[in-house]
Amino acid sequence: MAEILDNLANILEQRKTAAPGSSYVASLHAGGLNRILEKVGEESIETILAARDYQEQDGDEQREALVGEVADLVFHLMVMMSKLDLNYEAVLDELEKRFGVSGLDEKASRNQGK
Repeated sequence: MAEILDNLANILEQRKTAAPGSSYVASLHAGGLNRILEKVGEESIETILAARDYQEQDGDEQREALVGEVADLVFHLMVMMSKLDLNYEAVLDELEKRFGVSGLDEKASRNQGK
């Protein structure tokens, strides 16, 4: 999986400063952070709807649709992180830190400072 994410991160970095007409990623970057965030929001909603459809109908077509939407969401999250110069490894490091910690305890620790 890390190899796939590395490859994607490298491609996103290359296309970050490319001419907007040369690639979809370049056009997203040219649109600015708000454009990228709109896409993340759109893909989040589409993922939610596909998950609901998969739960309600549980077929190969719905599974394929859900997998595709999750892939779209991860892709657009990676574009967002690229725009913000945040490497996916920071996210993986954070997830790794949470192993062995109760999800309820981890969430409570984040809310203590608020």
